[in-house]
Amino acid sequence: MDDIFVARLMSSGTITVSPDTLVEEAADILLEKQIGSLVVVDSHNQLKGILTSTDFVRIVAKSQPKANTTVEKYMTDQIVTVGAQDSIRDAADKMITYDIHHLPVVDDEEGVIGMLSTTDLTAYLSDVEDPSPA
Repeated sequence: MDDIFVARLMSSGTITVSPDTLVEEAADILLEKQIGSLVVVDSHNQLKGILTSTDFVRIVAKSQPKANTTVEKYMTDQIVTVGAQDSIRDAADKMITYDIHHLPVVDDEEGVIGMLSTTDLTAYLSDVEDPSPA
């Protein structure tokens, strides 16, 4: 893998916003484009920051007043899963096919037994360190 460079694997056509874009508009863009992050650039296309779906979790958590809405209203209920004995390649294929970053690992008898994330796959490929819990 040492001979594969970033340019070969990177996504091009990055979606960008300006620093003065409203968060509501940014959220709409993330949903519409089905992406997990927006690159924030100035008028000269110079990097100023990044806004991710994780940032939106923080925004909701810190919002006042609280909405008091249950997760059932927004959760995904058509869930793609893997089994503990499925191959990593099959799991990665599912992540790409369904454009998801987390796969619950399920067992017919025990139910949910774990979670596999893109971070876990990245850590496995990098061989730098063990993945952290997702």
